[in-house]
Amino acid sequence: MNERIRVRQVRLIDENGVQIGVVDTREALRLAQEREYDLVLVSPNSVPPVARLLDYGKWRYEQQQAEKEARKKAKRTELKSMKLRPKIEAHDYNTKLSHIRRFLEEGHKVKVTIMFRGRELAHQELGYRLLERIAKDLEGIGFVEMRPELMGRDMNMVMAPGSKPSAPITPASPAGSPS
Repeated sequence: MNERIRVRQVRLIDENGVQIGVVDTREALRLAQEREYDLVLVSPNSVPPVARLLDYGKWRYEQQQAEKEARKKAKRTELKSMKLRPKIEAHDYNTKLSHIRRFLEEGHKVKVTIMFRGRELAHQELGYRLLERIAKDLEGIGFVEMRPELMGRDMNMVMAPGSKPSAPITPASPAGSPS
């Protein structure tokens, strides 16, 4: 910018965007001072470098405002979590389902976890059925992004907002058994 420009000649563009042509840097600086603008290199790697007459403070302010607006419009998605048990009662299920629905409508992903205790782990099909029921009840609001997966004593499924058709949820068959 201004006196920090160390090249002999620049391709000059005036404050209205009209190309003046290739001029000496000293002449471009004099012209900028006459018109009360700053001389700013906009393309320093071209030959000759391109410089423009503009109000640097105003231009920088507008750039910052545009960046701020872009950050404000950027969508932030969180991974919300909802934990259930395989033997959940109807009212509790409906409450949890409404929470999941609200999270999906707000644009967040939801990780639904079924926690097994003791001998419940022997009845994994209850967990699959419960997750299948959740996916079916939330069809059109969210879709299954990650199919149910058993990790230790927990079975996890991730739902994302949107209405992409979900593949049917079926238990993973044990290795070596015919499908």
